Amino acid sequence: MSRHGNGNAWRYRQTLRRSDKPRVTVERKLLDEPQFRFADLYISPFRWKRQYSVDGVVSYVGMPKPAPTGIRMFDAYLRYLADGNSDLQAFADAHGLRREDIDSMIFILTGMRGVDFRLKFQLRMAAELLRYTSMSLAEVSLRSGIGSTNNLYLTFKRDFNLAPGYWRLRNRQQGDIGRYKL
Repeated sequence: MSRHGNGNAWRYRQTLRRSDKPRVTVERKLLDEPQFRFADLYISPFRWKRQYSVDGVVSYVGMPKPAPTGIRMFDAYLRYLADGNSDLQAFADAHGLRREDIDSMIFILTGMRGVDFRLKFQLRMAAELLRYTSMSLAEVSLRSGIGSTNNLYLTFKRDFNLAPGYWRLRNRQQGDIGRYKL
């Protein structure tokens, strides 16, 4: 093997290169309809919404929170994700569970694998933060639970084929900044 990249290790790494295909989110399917849809479970990071009175005065009103599912452990996990946490093992340890238990619970209730549910939750939160705030990419990646700007970049490239900064420029509309408050 030479140092010019034509050895077996180099060829092997070339086969592992990232595909430009979007992430496949479901490997198996529930035979019954899932009990919950993702859109009904997502908890926005924003707590206040801008409102204009008849006089044109701007005020902020509290945003409604999604109704609890009635499944305490699942509700605790949703709040955990909404707070920007992503360490599934830490959540499992705090509640005396195994990671597989949480993954199974999520699959049964939503029809999605646990990792896909968590990534979709984080991606949606990051997209909202990018569009409606002037937070830096580092702040968005930490608040959404994605972790680092590198992870944020890779996630947006994989799912939207755009860097997060370009995604923000493309999707932000006039009046979006300040529409919601954390």
